[in-house]
Amino acid sequence: MRIALAQINSTLGDFESNKNKIIESILSLSAKKAEMIIFPEGALFGYHPFDLLERDSLISQQLKVLKQITRSIPKNIHVLIGGFEKNAGKGRPYFNTAFLCTRNKIIKSFHKELLPTGDVFDEARFIEQGKIKNNYFKLNGKNFLLTICEDIWAWDSIYAENPIKKLPRKKLDLIINMSASPFHKGKMAMRLKMAQKTARQLKAPIAYVNMVGAQDEIIYDGQSFILDKQGKLVHKMMSFEEDTNIFDLTTRESWNRSAAKETEIEQLRKALVLGIKDFLHKTGMTKVHLGLSGGIDSALVAVLAVDALGANNVKLFALPTQFNLNESFAVAQQLAKNIRVDLKDISIESTFQHIKNIIDEEFKIDKFSLTHENLQSRIRGLFLMAYSNFSGSLLLTTGNKSEYATGYATLYGDMCGGLAVIGDLTKKEVVDLCKLYNREAEVIPEFIITRPPSAELKPNQKDQDSLPPYDLLDQSVVNLVEKKKPAKTKTDHWLLGQLMKTEFKRWQAAPILKISAHSFGRGRRYPIAHKAKG
Repeated sequence: MRIALAQINSTLGDFESNKNKIIESILSLSAKKAEMIIFPEGALFGYHPFDLLERDSLISQQLKVLKQITRSIPKNIHVLIGGFEKNAGKGRPYFNTAFLCTRNKIIKSFHKELLPTGDVFDEARFIEQGKIKNNYFKLNGKNFLLTICEDIWAWDSIYAENPIKKLPRKKLDLIINMSASPFHKGKMAMRLKMAQKTARQLKAPIAYVNMVGAQDEIIYDGQSFILDKQGKLVHKMMSFEEDTNIFDLTTRESWNRSAAKETEIEQLRKALVLGIKDFLHKTGMTKVHLGLSGGIDSALVAVLAVDALGANNVKLFALPTQFNLNESFAVAQQLAKNIRVDLKDISIESTFQHIKNIIDEEFKIDKFSLTHENLQSRIRGLFLMAYSNFSGSLLLTTGNKSEYATGYATLYGDMCGGLAVIGDLTKKEVVDLCKLYNREAEVIPEFIITRPPSAELKPNQKDQDSLPPYDLLDQSVVNLVEKKKPAKTKTDHWLLGQLMKTEFKRWQAAPILKISAHSFGRGRRYPIAHKAKG
């Protein structure tokens, strides 16, 4: 029996586009003699819908489109499509569902049992729990078990019971897992571990079909795979792009290319590029802009934006005051030339001096201070947001995770914008990505990478005047935020205090593309008003 895996990029709530993509995949794969075609979790609706599920009419629209899809399925082909289904009984209003379809017919619905509520997900808010013990089915003489994403993740987790261990012992030809599993560093190894334990427990191969694409700050990486019943990897599909594969359940033969191994830093690049591209596409925007200072953070965001959207859809602004070095503008110009993007130079010195004089007079300020430093950043935000209003271009923010953690990013200044591209990268990861872009030729001038980081808001300013050394700070950010470990080092204790004091800023941050296990954003729900210590 020939099984096809269809790793597609769905758009949340765009049923027509998702329908067309699903039908195109069905027709293409059926022409290659596929007998069953498997799509990811939520493929028809898009994923994750969060509070769109307050709108019951959307579920009705989705089911109407599903019936249209069944009319396009060729004879003798079966298709598994992820979506949501109304719950006619007691409990929460919907099920997270896999629909088994054939020509002109929805044969059966399978429901997800384990509902994630940690990090970026809160499925139990709207979804009723199903039972995977009801998800066995037989097709063309083969025996299948259908699971949906989290259903195979209870091996070492918060769940009191693992439903896989409680399943009756039945002969299985294939376990199917339809997933919308978000990317973060190290996630692929975690998936393989869970799938391997499931395959070995049930003594059957497993086909893991994962969504690809980005939804707000969440990025889905694809990388669907097939394991044999011993848990050995048979085939892995492409990362961060749509892909299909057909394999024979009897011969175990696979017909498509298998993905090459990638470094973690290359995967971060691909994740962020996809995150930018889909954020623009799925919100209906086409162009972005940002302030280019001559520093490393804005340089990386500019290069990622061009990588994602092309040079014609990116615009750069230099907005200097007296404190910006000539060398900074020179390297910014060189970078803009290297990536073939126009750099518009607008001095904000006169605006800064005018507002500074008013503020100094009204507030009786007699010496240069943090007030004046942040004023420059906020004037830049004003200019960049004005351009956004004028042109419809999306402003990208340029702060990194270490800056967000310490509160070093200026509220209503360099935090202005609609998408925080590198807000989940430590400073080291910023540097590593810049070096990746320079591996074949110098795209980002070396001076930008090696110079001591500076906000250039006062004479001879360096970041390390206000912050611990970035190598120590990055370690503390990883330990406290990503690994959630207790504070131990001097830098840890300092950072913990900063985290508690500056949470109000992160509540107001633009969506941050998530590439770590625990980022600032939807998955981190710290209160602002509290007196917790340690």
